[in-house]
Amino acid sequence: MTEGLRTIVYPVKDLDRAKPLFRALLGVEPYADEPYYVGFKAAGQDVGLDPSGHAKGMTGPVPYWHVDDIRERLAALLAAGGELLQDVQEVGGGRSIASVKDPDGNLVGLVQDA
Repeated sequence: MTEGLRTIVYPVKDLDRAKPLFRALLGVEPYADEPYYVGFKAAGQDVGLDPSGHAKGMTGPVPYWHVDDIRERLAALLAAGGELLQDVQEVGGGRSIASVKDPDGNLVGLVQDA
């Protein structure tokens, strides 16, 4: 079961140039500001900037569906024709993420919070 789309992550090449644009867009300061990830929370959404995204195969923003069982949902997507982009990975704070490409090359992310 999914809990909906509540997170989107953008691959960026330069965090210092990207942060001001997203501050202006969202009207808030980042809640996380690290060299490996910058995160904003606005209007019930989590918007992230990933400076390693392009190296991970992100070709554009990745919408993340929040799910109850990430391994089960990932297996279902792969069985339905998805191509594994990133296997389940713990990213801190009890949060796990994974992502696939659909048959048209669109990126689909999954998030599970402990």
